[in-house]
Amino acid sequence: MSQKYKHNTNNYAFIDSQNLNLAIRDLGWRLDFARFRVYLAENYGIAKAFLFIGYIEGNNDLYKSLQEAGFICIFKPTLKYQDGTTKGNCDAELVLQAMIEFPNYKKAVIVTGDGDFHCLVKYLIEQSKLKAILIPNRDKFSALLKFKMFRPFLRFMNDLEKLLAYKKKRPHGDRTS
Repeated sequence: MSQKYKHNTNNYAFIDSQNLNLAIRDLGWRLDFARFRVYLAENYGIAKAFLFIGYIEGNNDLYKSLQEAGFICIFKPTLKYQDGTTKGNCDAELVLQAMIEFPNYKKAVIVTGDGDFHCLVKYLIEQSKLKAILIPNRDKFSALLKFKMFRPFLRFMNDLEKLLAYKKKRPHGDRTS
């Protein structure tokens, strides 16, 4: 574990990267994952952040940068379909990892807008282990996460663009980065 994210609160984040990435892009911006990792540590006391992501050959630089930013990447093999699309659904892996780690964290933050996590979120609430459900887009998320028992835990990323948007690095005057 990276020392810079060590917290006495010992909360863990479980991140549905596909849902997060697509929802943020749908809002018209790109997430700076390094800044997002710091945000999770500072705002939710996240000591470990598990990022569930489909593995695509050739994206090793991306995976390396995510790990360097402090994420623990949990990879799922992807399937490439005849229409050219690639699918790597990581829902089961996220639920399983949240349960494997259950005795190790004080509270969990689930980052998704996907209703497939309804049962996990409900269980975490019942066990007093849910810190928050961080929804990437308040305008587009599952009705299964809108039930009354979940409302006190809902947090949204819509207004975090200024803080968390990826900003392309500009070259210096001498044209070096």
